[in-house]
Amino acid sequence: MAGECKNDQDAHNVTGRNITRSEIKSRIVALYQVYGDIYGSEKLVLRASKLGVLKQVRSNRLGEQVLALQKLIQGDPTLKKPPRIAEIPEILDDLEDDIAQVIARRLVEEDLERKIAEKIQERQEQYLNDMKVQVLKEKGTPESATTLKKLAVLEKMKTVHLNASVSEILRPQSVEEIIGQERALKALIAKLAAPYPQHILLYGPPGVGKTSAARIALEHVKALQSGTFQDDAPFIEVDGTTLRWDPRDITNPLLGSVHDPIYQGARRDLAESGVPEPKVGLVTEAHGGVLFIDEIGDVDSILQNKLLKVLEDKKVIFESSYYDPSDPMIPEYIKKLFEEGAPADFVLIGATTREPRQINPAFRSRCAEIFFDCLTPLDIQKVLRQVARKLGVSLGHGLAETISEYTIEARKATNILVDAYSVACYRHKNLGNAKNIKVTLDDLQEVLQVSRLTPYVTAHAEPRGEIGRVFGLAVAGFMGTIIEIEAIAFPARKERQGTVRFNDAAGAMAKDSVFNALAVYRNITGKDAADFDIHVNIVGGGRVEGPSAGAAIFLAIYSALEGTPLRQDVAVTGELSIQGQVRGVGGVTEKIYGARQVGVKKVLVPQENSRELAGELWGVQVVSIDKITEVFPHVLIPEDTAGEN
Repeated sequence: MAGECKNDQDAHNVTGRNITRSEIKSRIVALYQVYGDIYGSEKLVLRASKLGVLKQVRSNRLGEQVLALQKLIQGDPTLKKPPRIAEIPEILDDLEDDIAQVIARRLVEEDLERKIAEKIQERQEQYLNDMKVQVLKEKGTPESATTLKKLAVLEKMKTVHLNASVSEILRPQSVEEIIGQERALKALIAKLAAPYPQHILLYGPPGVGKTSAARIALEHVKALQSGTFQDDAPFIEVDGTTLRWDPRDITNPLLGSVHDPIYQGARRDLAESGVPEPKVGLVTEAHGGVLFIDEIGDVDSILQNKLLKVLEDKKVIFESSYYDPSDPMIPEYIKKLFEEGAPADFVLIGATTREPRQINPAFRSRCAEIFFDCLTPLDIQKVLRQVARKLGVSLGHGLAETISEYTIEARKATNILVDAYSVACYRHKNLGNAKNIKVTLDDLQEVLQVSRLTPYVTAHAEPRGEIGRVFGLAVAGFMGTIIEIEAIAFPARKERQGTVRFNDAAGAMAKDSVFNALAVYRNITGKDAADFDIHVNIVGGGRVEGPSAGAAIFLAIYSALEGTPLRQDVAVTGELSIQGQVRGVGGVTEKIYGARQVGVKKVLVPQENSRELAGELWGVQVVSIDKITEVFPHVLIPEDTAGEN
């Protein structure tokens, strides 16, 4: 009993922590197992044999097993004596710490090895890809199965062709094919063929041939061998309504821009070396030729100012904070663009449907101005016959004349005829060979109904007289038109308490013209209009811009009050002063055109506008007047002849 108690006490003292021998042995076995897992069983045996502790490893004594562990883990060959039992727990703690450090180091090393292997693999794949690209470049073919398949699809698509666009076939190709714009085309050619060609602004309504005239004028000047333009002079065409640009100059298709290597991505070989790449714009592509901007009035105002700078300098300057002139890696052409600019010496031709006052004054001061005329019905008919010849079809009786009543635009007239031609082809069931077909009025009527077109001219001048009705003239977007003005007068219910009514929609200036007319009437006749209720009307409720209808309003009121008929084939325009003078107005040429459209035989215009009259007046008699009384012989129908008309 006494011996057993002593042994138990020894075990307790040995452990010092109430740990039994079996627990110590379990820890030793666990350490051997972990060591074996780390290095492998074979390596453990080999290392134990090399250190001479293989016998201790296989010993049943705890001290010898611990000694072997110390030499294996710590690698200390100076240890000779096995530790005492009391020392073993502390030694095992140290060995466990050493094993933990080995495991941690092993994990870190494995993680590093894995990352290194991944990087090596990544670099190897990149190297292989670069080598493949290099090999493809050396072989001269960057193609793959995918790209070759897409190429085959594109080639197959190119073998399919529809007929040429009708606009390409019918587009004027020579000076002779520009109809109704002889004066404008002559002026355009003269300005381009001059020793010092000018920038030009073309004004006129849509569809009258401004773009075609500019293109043909350049080709005609090149054929003249005048020396102004070379044979390869370009004609660059762009629509001002589609010109978009970034104020930061990230993109500017008109003037050009700079692709910085970071934000906009210059070419790859330039981006890698941090070199910005300038991209030239349309002004440089037009160098030595013509830059045609359609609807130039719709171009952004800031972009217009930049374009003016280019017109002055005849070059485009590029700037970039990434450009370093001392960088030896910058290609010579990029250095030249940055330091000298891109050449941009061209003739600007801008076309617009706006009025001159709506165009940038700086442009107008730098450009010659040419006005294109509205097309008369006869011009439209000539255009249609020319189109019929190109299409190889014949026109039915009265077809061209009927179409000319529905539009004053050559483009619109052409489209109507082409639509009627399509109907005729379908009617003949001859869609494969559509030549020698006759387009009839029935075909046209179907087009007019489907498209819901209405005649452009709804009122026609007639050689007769009518009381209180007269034709005035107006201009809207370079297109002259007539204004039907009518007046009626009734005796006032009470003496000198007559009223005057006028459409408010016609505008304040037109209303002022009514009161001017009443003052002039009283001054001329000595009669007071206050004894009458007077109603003046603009037929259709149109708005009259400016005082140009003053003379016509006076005639309508005079006729209504005096009961004198007015000729219905005469039109008049001009501002009426309260002194009875007819003052100058704008758009006289366009107004004469508008009068011609409705069959007016005589137009009365202010004397102040006589200088603006064209040499050709299109069969219309134009009479200049200074005072309102001078219109009476031309428009009033005497009472003794009124019945005859």
